[in-house]
Amino acid sequence: MITTLSDWLDDDRRNVRLLWDVAYAAHGIIPLSAKSRWQRHDAGARLRTFPDAHGLDEAQRRDLVPMLARRTRAMHGFLANQAAAGIQRWAGLWEAGHGTAWGADTDYIRAHEISWATALLA
Repeated sequence: MITTLSDWLDDDRRNVRLLWDVAYAAHGIIPLSAKSRWQRHDAGARLRTFPDAHGLDEAQRRDLVPMLARRTRAMHGFLANQAAAGIQRWAGLWEAGHGTAWGADTDYIRAHEISWATALLA
């Protein structure tokens, strides 16, 4: 069970950056993936461990729900921009399909926002 990720997250619990970082970590660690082989039946319970570990209040938990998709979409955009500029390693990742995966994950996260909200606010 995760107890904290404070070593690399901002310490200011009021900071939007904290939610941004929690959303990024949740995507990879839960994971929140469109690929069925990565999906977990306990994703909601696993997701809840992040705000629990960081002591997020109800308002922050509500704010985290749309942040999950926003953060994932931002990674898609970052990869697209870096690939368009021809910047390697990002261009290689884009060509290998990582952009498609981040886009699909964003759609998956958005489609399940009610489930994420239910888990985070339970």
